[in-house]
Amino acid sequence: MSPSVCHIPFLLLLLLHVVIARPLFPLPSKASNEEKKPIQTFRPYNIAHRGSNGEIPEETTAAYLRAIKEGADFIETDILASKDGALICFHDVTLDEMTDVSSRKEFANRRRTYEVEWLNVTGWFVVDFTLEELKTLKLKQRYPFRDQQYNGKYSIITFEEFISIALDASRTVGIYPEIKDPVHINKHVKWADGKTFEDKFVDTLLKYGYRGQYMSENWLKQPLFIQSFAPTSLVHVSKLTDSPKIFLIDDFTVRTQDTNQSYWEITSDDYLAYISNYVVGLGPWKDTIVPAVNNYLMAPSDLVARAHAHNLQVHPYTYRNENQFLHFNFHQDPYAEYDFWINTVGVDGLFTDFAGSVHQYQELISPHPKDATANNLLVKIAQMIAAYEGL
Repeated sequence: MSPSVCHIPFLLLLLLHVVIARPLFPLPSKASNEEKKPIQTFRPYNIAHRGSNGEIPEETTAAYLRAIKEGADFIETDILASKDGALICFHDVTLDEMTDVSSRKEFANRRRTYEVEWLNVTGWFVVDFTLEELKTLKLKQRYPFRDQQYNGKYSIITFEEFISIALDASRTVGIYPEIKDPVHINKHVKWADGKTFEDKFVDTLLKYGYRGQYMSENWLKQPLFIQSFAPTSLVHVSKLTDSPKIFLIDDFTVRTQDTNQSYWEITSDDYLAYISNYVVGLGPWKDTIVPAVNNYLMAPSDLVARAHAHNLQVHPYTYRNENQFLHFNFHQDPYAEYDFWINTVGVDGLFTDFAGSVHQYQELISPHPKDATANNLLVKIAQMIAAYEGL
């Protein structure tokens, strides 16, 4: 056998290794030094909740690309871990609702029952599938009243692929990843180097240059908020990175998954003073800030004011355009909802399934200073038309 032929198997193996090791979405060019349009910081942040998932199945490449095209400041994702320790973008700890796993006969014996956040949950769990297996599953739209044409067209993406989407954008786009269900992940997934889920999460961010305090030079180049419902995870990652963190707050009845604390405990002034040592803001479920009865909003609580008194931002979730989610106070008008939360309640960011709608509203009401003159004219014209129609 000639020497040139002998080297062919080795070269093929080397090529195979490179292909397998590389995330499926092209990684950003580390050599790129292009100047990008900076992220806006003069108005509340438009946070694309799992991408533009009001239009395209959540946490898919297409949903994130759509959100960027529509003007999102940040693209948001939930990070879980596969059986073999790969970090992926997926919201639910089970695959049942958002994938075709139930129709896959080869996975029929994978159904399990685990305790998750104090409850027994049965289903096909992400932690029982390798990354290779997860990549074979097809995603679908969560809500039946949303566009179903994209069902089955997209696959689960990795954390690295998600980062690549943001870094490859033509303008500066921030990322807003969640350390999702860390108690559950750390119980079922073990890494050979002894690191925790939170460690691996931060390692990935540092690998791609995400570091720096809020509004620092590094942060403005690669904006990032780290979010979690688990306060001990936020305290832990504070020892690993100085990137800004957001403490998520669930509904009134939900206790924290790691410390078993009530809503009232974690929103007390004493606790806000404590957690402000580790985070720059809160991410509450919006109906805990302004409770609703019979789908009508009641008087706002003082949570936003008290958070601001502790120098904490407030980024509530989730703003959705459909009538199924809009309170009656807003008369089926999502712009009225944005106006209420931004100008009456005074929040600093909004998690939304419809990044395009939030962007259009903000461009109309609070445009970039250089575009203010033209937009102010449009607002005045709109007000004149509305006044005329009301005659």
